[in-house]
Amino acid sequence: MADMDKEAAFMREYQLRFEKKLKENEIAVLEHWKGQLDKLITMKPEGIAALQMQMRRVSEMMANRIKLLSKE
Repeated sequence: MADMDKEAAFMREYQLRFEKKLKENEIAVLEHWKGQLDKLITMKPEGIAALQMQMRRVSEMMANRIKLLSKE
Protein backbone atom coordinates (compact mmCIF):
# COMPACT_ATOMS: atom_id res chain seq x y z
CA MET A 1 0.00 0.00 0.00
CA ALA A 2 2.85 2.40 0.82
CA ASP A 3 4.39 1.72 -2.58
CA MET A 4 1.14 2.69 -4.28
CA ASP A 5 1.04 5.94 -2.30
CA LYS A 6 4.63 6.72 -3.28
CA GLU A 7 3.88 5.93 -6.89
CA ALA A 8 0.77 8.12 -6.87
CA ALA A 9 2.70 10.99 -5.26
CA PHE A 10 5.46 10.61 -7.85
CA MET A 11 2.93 10.70 -10.68
CA ARG A 12 1.24 13.82 -9.25
CA GLU A 13 4.60 15.56 -8.90
CA TYR A 14 5.63 14.54 -12.42
CA GLN A 15 2.29 15.77 -13.82
CA LEU A 16 2.68 19.14 -12.06
CA ARG A 17 6.23 19.58 -13.39
CA PHE A 18 5.07 18.64 -16.88
CA GLU A 19 2.19 21.12 -16.77
CA LYS A 20 4.50 23.86 -15.47
CA LYS A 21 7.01 23.24 -18.28
CA LEU A 22 4.22 23.20 -20.86
CA LYS A 23 2.93 26.54 -19.56
CA GLU A 24 6.46 28.04 -19.62
CA ASN A 25 6.92 26.91 -23.23
CA GLU A 26 3.56 28.36 -24.25
CA ILE A 27 4.44 31.70 -22.62
CA ALA A 28 7.78 31.78 -24.45
CA VAL A 29 6.08 31.12 -27.80
CA LEU A 30 3.47 33.79 -27.21
CA GLU A 31 6.11 36.31 -26.14
CA HIS A 32 8.08 35.64 -29.33
CA TRP A 33 5.12 36.16 -31.67
CA LYS A 34 3.88 39.15 -29.66
CA GLY A 35 7.29 40.71 -30.24
CA GLN A 36 6.94 40.09 -33.97
CA LEU A 37 3.52 41.74 -34.01
CA ASP A 38 4.75 44.65 -31.88
CA LYS A 39 7.40 45.31 -34.55
CA LEU A 40 4.62 45.51 -37.15
CA ILE A 41 2.63 47.89 -34.99
CA THR A 42 5.53 50.29 -34.45
CA MET A 43 6.76 50.39 -38.03
CA LYS A 44 5.66 53.23 -40.25
CA PRO A 45 5.03 51.60 -43.63
CA GLU A 46 4.83 53.69 -46.74
CA GLY A 47 1.52 52.13 -47.65
CA ILE A 48 -0.61 49.07 -47.32
CA ALA A 49 1.63 47.00 -49.59
CA ALA A 50 4.64 47.38 -47.26
CA LEU A 51 2.54 46.43 -44.25
CA GLN A 52 1.08 43.44 -46.06
CA MET A 53 4.57 42.31 -47.03
CA GLN A 54 5.71 42.41 -43.39
CA MET A 55 2.55 40.59 -42.26
CA ARG A 56 3.18 37.94 -44.94
CA ARG A 57 6.75 37.59 -43.64
CA VAL A 58 5.51 36.96 -40.08
CA SER A 59 2.94 34.49 -41.40
CA GLU A 60 5.64 32.61 -43.31
CA MET A 61 7.83 32.50 -40.20
CA MET A 62 4.92 30.99 -38.28
CA ALA A 63 4.24 28.46 -41.04
CA ASN A 64 7.90 27.42 -41.13
CA ARG A 65 7.92 26.97 -37.36
CA ILE A 66 4.75 24.87 -37.47
CA LYS A 67 6.22 22.71 -40.24
CA LEU A 68 9.43 22.23 -38.27
CA LEU A 69 7.58 21.25 -35.09
CA SER A 70 5.27 18.91 -36.98
CA LYS A 71 8.24 16.93 -38.30
CA GLU A 72 9.63 16.27 -34.81
